[in-house]
Amino acid sequence: MDAGPVVGSAARFEAGAVAVAAYEPAAPAPLNVPRAPTGNADVDAQLERLGDVDHLAADGHIEVYEDVHRGLRDALTALDARPGPQGPPGPPSSYGMNNRS
Repeated sequence: MDAGPVVGSAARFEAGAVAVAAYEPAAPAPLNVPRAPTGNADVDAQLERLGDVDHLAADGHIEVYEDVHRGLRDALTALDARPGPQGPPGPPSSYGMNNRS
């Protein structure tokens, strides 16, 4: 019982090979992760920079992430370096001091 040749099988094979060749799992695709503003311009700029990875292949993400990490660290360090509000005027605290009368 010979089924005979399968008509069109070569054409179907070639079409399937083209479809497989067109599939690129590592192609860049936007993640569409929402980024809410923080109110700090330096931090917001770094968070917006994360959107650059939407147009890069996965092997290019690390450079952006390291750059953003560095920028966020610098922004937070700058916040620590700024003088804060002054406390209320008054006598110096005696906390931790030996008060001898």
